[in-house]
Amino acid sequence: MAGYDLIVIGTGPGGYVCAIRAAQLGMKVAVVEKSKTFGGTCLNIGCIPSKGLLYASELFEEAGHKFSKLGIGVSPPKLDLPTMMKFKDEGVDGNVKGVAFLFKKNKIDAYQGVGRITAPGKVEVKAADGSVQTLDTRNIVIASGSDVARLRGIELDEKRIVSSTGALSLDKVPERLLIVGAGVIGLELGSVWRRLGAQVQVIEFLDRIVPGIDGEVARQFQRLLEKQGMSFKLSSKVTAIDTSGPKLKAKVEPAAGGAAQIIEADVVLVAVGRVPYVDGLGVKEAGVALDSRGRVVVDPHYATNVPGIYAIGDVIAGPMLAHKAEDEGIAVAEILAGQAGHVNYDVIPNVIYTYPEVASVGKTEEELREAGVSYNVGKFPFTANGRAKANMQTEGFVKILADAKTDRVLGVHIVGPDAGNMITEASVAMEFGGSSEDIARTCHPHPTYSEAIKEAALAVAKRAIHM
Repeated sequence: MAGYDLIVIGTGPGGYVCAIRAAQLGMKVAVVEKSKTFGGTCLNIGCIPSKGLLYASELFEEAGHKFSKLGIGVSPPKLDLPTMMKFKDEGVDGNVKGVAFLFKKNKIDAYQGVGRITAPGKVEVKAADGSVQTLDTRNIVIASGSDVARLRGIELDEKRIVSSTGALSLDKVPERLLIVGAGVIGLELGSVWRRLGAQVQVIEFLDRIVPGIDGEVARQFQRLLEKQGMSFKLSSKVTAIDTSGPKLKAKVEPAAGGAAQIIEADVVLVAVGRVPYVDGLGVKEAGVALDSRGRVVVDPHYATNVPGIYAIGDVIAGPMLAHKAEDEGIAVAEILAGQAGHVNYDVIPNVIYTYPEVASVGKTEEELREAGVSYNVGKFPFTANGRAKANMQTEGFVKILADAKTDRVLGVHIVGPDAGNMITEASVAMEFGGSSEDIARTCHPHPTYSEAIKEAALAVAKRAIHM
């Protein structure tokens, strides 16, 4: 068989986007996928199904608690969990079939099986039936994504002790759900099951939730989640889980050491992060360098130390975000085609899809202080936004951080309704090197939540109108 210009291992957001862009640029491309369906973790057991359940559970909660305040009289809503799960699965199915269609449209050969690099330019594919074939290629892109991080001594059965995968497919609402890890995944899935009736408690090793986001945002976000009914035990760790009885018994100790306590739960969700997926890919055998955290080491052009082998997405350094992987996939395809592929890592937005949503792009106040950068702050609360007041969605605020000398926007942080969509305006402004004055002088439609961004920009110069 004729060789390929590019073989991409993994068809998550980074891999499938990379393959499509390379095909658009005239390359002969193949992809290798170990799962039965394309789309990787994101489309199958991550971003897409979790957003389906977040949407459905949010409507369930609104029908039960908010409709009456809007003058809509309904009987108390009844949960039909199997149908809700079917709705979630249909969303997944539509997305993964869309990727398969795009492969055919772009004449990309897809191989189902476990891919392994046997040498530079050679990828072995072992199919589910045990058959093996070796493909030849000029270039290889490792886009194998990540796997759930595990706690030592705690075994996941995906029934009672679950990862995010199992938490997306529970067959009944647990009376008590214990979540280990107050990161994005734990808080999103905790929100789903809390809305559907579970008592949710979150254990976090650090002294704060969602490490990495702006501290002020994290504090208000925690207060809002507690107001909704979630409880938090910070600076704590789960060291063991007794599975012998009808209830799980988690042993929880202070992070700094000390007396343990036992917390009972019906389900424990372990959400302590994700790790690069490199085992079994032949990466080490091929001589590809890994860093101390098991990530593939690449140069600014995504090239590893082995000629012809590249890597993108969750297997390399940087935030484990689907859109970051997508941009890297496009960049490496363009680099292989002789173009100037590039990703601006200073402008990668991050969103937590709870209610209210939390979105950020750029630097936090803590990062700017640590770097010794002088900055001005503009803040505006949704309590003063006309659309938010009219819709009874006044939780949260917008915060803009701008360079004290140049007024260039360095970071934007939003807690509030539709924050995930609103952050894009900030991302575009920052991509073009915009100032807070640029945002402030841009006419925003009224009445919209986005006016809070304009007001926060005005507040940088202490001239907000509605506050």
